[in-house]
Amino acid sequence: MEKIPMTRAGNQLLDEELKRLKSVERPAIIQAIAEARELGDLSENAEYHSAREKQSFIEGRIKELEGILSLAEVIDTEKLSGPIKFGATVTLVDADTDEEKTYQIVGEVEADLERGLLNMRSPLARALIGKDEGDTVDVKTPGGERSYEVLNIRYI
Repeated sequence: MEKIPMTRAGNQLLDEELKRLKSVERPAIIQAIAEARELGDLSENAEYHSAREKQSFIEGRIKELEGILSLAEVIDTEKLSGPIKFGATVTLVDADTDEEKTYQIVGEVEADLERGLLNMRSPLARALIGKDEGDTVDVKTPGGERSYEVLNIRYI
């Protein structure tokens, strides 16, 4: 199986979610199923079916997280430097709007644009790889072509 590149922070978040699912969510749903069983006829027991559905989701997520974490290749971004690569935190300015944006280039499983975590396979991240401060990048997006200037590169 192919290793999954991940930052230390991303790995820690997934590990914490796994621990919470196993130690809090799983026991709570087992208790909810037991209580729903006590209510009688399971064929028409909405609480029971809802709890079983939630249990199925939790167990599936636990298996997914265990698989991801077993294949994780944690990259220590603090030891990196130079041009943009995985783990870089990049500040860009949009050439058209002068709007500044900051992204960290991360692995697919930890990507979250709302938190500024850019999937390394996204068009913008692929265009940024190998660039240095002061370079200009042109990116084809669904909304048209955009141009950005790299203002700052940090590895944190």
